[in-house]
Amino acid sequence: MKENKVWLITGAGSGIGLQIAKAALAEGHKVVATGRDANKVSNALDNATGNLLVVKMDVTNPDEINTGVHSAIEKFGAIDILVNNAGNFYAGFFEELSQNQVERQIATNLFGPMNITRAVLPFMRKNKSGHIISISSTAALVGYELCSAYAASKFGLEGWMESLQLEVAPFGINTTIVEPGFFRTSLLEPSSTIWSELQLEDYAERIAALRPFWESMNGTQGGDPAKLAAALLKITSESTPPKRWMAGADSIAEAERKAKELLEQANAYRELSSSLSYQ
Repeated sequence: MKENKVWLITGAGSGIGLQIAKAALAEGHKVVATGRDANKVSNALDNATGNLLVVKMDVTNPDEINTGVHSAIEKFGAIDILVNNAGNFYAGFFEELSQNQVERQIATNLFGPMNITRAVLPFMRKNKSGHIISISSTAALVGYELCSAYAASKFGLEGWMESLQLEVAPFGINTTIVEPGFFRTSLLEPSSTIWSELQLEDYAERIAALRPFWESMNGTQGGDPAKLAAALLKITSESTPPKRWMAGADSIAEAERKAKELLEQANAYRELSSSLSYQ
């Protein structure tokens, strides 16, 4: 594995994506930092070594993706590590989220990573190496109230990544799912959180109680994105990086809770479940 690599990071203008870009640049790697607002990305990153390429890229726009990927190849010759980080949060009870909102949630959080991975994979296959990292969430392990659309996008992301791992491993390409708990990013800021368009009386009391909690979490989350970024760089330097990495003590706790629940449910109906074959 070569020491200095080329990273392509989506959503690099703030939060986890920005910190990963900073950490990679600090270690001498080359970074293609992308975002819907290229000026925001440029202003957030200060790099005078020539190791940074800032590209305007909306992960739901195939033309911008193709242009950005080819610009990266033209400048640096390869893409060694892809970090699918760009995302947003459509918050609300399922019935109060419009169909358009649900589709936009999945377009960004699931189809977005698929779109850019599809554009990058031919170059990784040609080089017989690469590492695809997708930033997921504990909401891909367990469902939460007001997170039905977000959880759907993240559950889908993880199913796709697990299957992709089997498909690309023969080409020397690794994959890692990152499951952060609550980190102090911009995800809960008004610019990234979009609340449900519809209002149903049956949900009014519960949303009035729950929405202030989610809004109060903005800026008070316990996780440090800079520490996550530093840890992720360590993981990418391993010869066999993990297929799944739970980032944060709260993420581990949720994973353990879900694993315990699955075992309990399997055991509760083991006899019935095991009696369904033809013989």
